[in-house]
Amino acid sequence: MDLQVKDGWIEVISGSMYAGKTEELIRRVKRIEYARKEVIVFKPLIDNRYSSNEVVSHDNGRTKSIDISNPEEIYQHLNGRLPYAVAIDEVQFMSSSIIDICEDLADCGVRVIVAGLDKNFRGEPFGVMPDLLARAEYVTKLDAICQVCGAPATRTQRIINGKPARYSDPIILVGAKEQYEARCRHCHVVLDKPHAKR
Repeated sequence: MDLQVKDGWIEVISGSMYAGKTEELIRRVKRIEYARKEVIVFKPLIDNRYSSNEVVSHDNGRTKSIDISNPEEIYQHLNGRLPYAVAIDEVQFMSSSIIDICEDLADCGVRVIVAGLDKNFRGEPFGVMPDLLARAEYVTKLDAICQVCGAPATRTQRIINGKPARYSDPIILVGAKEQYEARCRHCHVVLDKPHAKR
């Protein structure tokens, strides 16, 4: 029996802000490039914090990328060819069609690497991330350091005018250190958050 391992799978890098998700995505992209294999990197147009046409980590690591406003644009940029890998940063901002696109690319033999926040500022699952985590062959969950107590941080604390954000605030607010901190479960605060009944 001749069994051959086939390429094509989904890798998800998840965690809170400042956990090193983009840094890890860039590291994987650089390794693919070093191996002289083709990788195409995408990011949502909404993420313009540091650069357009580049994925940039908080520690200023960089790699070229294509800014897209909707997931279907990925196919346009591939022009009918299948690279060895496709990488997508800040995937939590993408619409639900990204799920089928990731599945399709993986089924066609493409290594799909996505990175994104697994929880929003409320501490709840963020956008498409739960589906992607469930469908991925490989999951890397990273944590940061809580900026209050120093424990492992798995949550993203939104700060508005020096105070924790309210539960009713908009889910998407692109920002960095001036608006967000990494927090552990116990130091994470969301004002007016409804509590589960015990």
